[in-house]
Amino acid sequence: MSPRESRLPSGVIEALRLCVVVFFAGVGYEVAGMLDASAVAVGPLDTAGTGVLLGAAVGYVLGGVVARVTVRTVESTEAGMRERSAEQVLGAMIGAALGVVIAGGVSWPLLLVGPQVVVLPLFVFVVVTVALLGYRLGLVRRHALLSMFGAQTGLAGTSPAPSALARVLDTSVAIDGRVVDVVSAGFLHGTFLLPQPVIDELQGLADAGDDVRRARGRRGLEALGALRRQRGVDVEVIPDGAREVPDVDAKLVRMCLDRGAALLTLDTNLAKAAALAGVQVMNLHALALSLRPPVTAGDVVRVLLLKAGKEPGQAVGYLDDGTMVVAERAREQVGGEVAVTVTSVLTTANGRMVFAHPAASPSPGPRPVPAGRASRPA
Repeated sequence: MSPRESRLPSGVIEALRLCVVVFFAGVGYEVAGMLDASAVAVGPLDTAGTGVLLGAAVGYVLGGVVARVTVRTVESTEAGMRERSAEQVLGAMIGAALGVVIAGGVSWPLLLVGPQVVVLPLFVFVVVTVALLGYRLGLVRRHALLSMFGAQTGLAGTSPAPSALARVLDTSVAIDGRVVDVVSAGFLHGTFLLPQPVIDELQGLADAGDDVRRARGRRGLEALGALRRQRGVDVEVIPDGAREVPDVDAKLVRMCLDRGAALLTLDTNLAKAAALAGVQVMNLHALALSLRPPVTAGDVVRVLLLKAGKEPGQAVGYLDDGTMVVAERAREQVGGEVAVTVTSVLTTANGRMVFAHPAASPSPGPRPVPAGRASRPA
């Protein structure tokens, strides 16, 4: 929505000014009735007419100020509501309505005691205060509130399907970049929410002095740009709605809860914390694990050994899909691509780890295949 479309019509200000004029004219009429008739009569106008005229004049002067302040308040409230989910708005409205009903029912006896000029403002003050309290409680406890009403009126139905949920992206997904391939293949579509703290974190990495960190940050920003260009997806940048929370991961969990969105991440620890908080998690790392070709004991693979392992004689390399390979008795071959025979496969929360040893000779056994590809003995 453009700023011009969101701006209230200019006639609204004049309508509000008219309401204020009528109100003050009524006040002037009432005040004039309590005064001496000869003290307030002006020319041909009697007491009531003079009071109405003076009240209307005051109302016209103050009405413009009151109307403009009211319009600005409505526009700022609308801007704030745009940043909240429909669930938040509905919960806050229900809470405010309940607050008005409860406050009105409890404080109406005030109208029966004392002059109306005194008790009416007090009554309005109590109603507005309790309505604000209900608004805040409805905003915070919206899940329980909507569930209670949903059990009777169907406002809160079943949880939406995963494909219908908006997805909040974290920094690890952006840096990894494979989400673009998943979207391009048609496995993910819909709305992706990109939190401003994630963009700020990527920008900080891209501006870092360390070459590795700078490359990671730039790769993440490029992946987000590529994701925005994909068809069938809508990438929306959302502001930081939890500035009081210093940790970025905690901000992401809060955003998911506030907006009823799923979390798209590669961070195993963040995925566990978000799941405990009640957030639906889509872990691309788990998807990658499920799509990896199986490697079992006895398979022969070719792997580039990159560094020495922790134990004596060990060397460490990686398959094409990122699986770590720990090769025994192969430290002397670090820096070269060698054929290894898989002895065992260990599956952990962070992925698979393959243990192997150098193949004695490629000729009598299965023919070694390129790095990352496994061949099984017949």
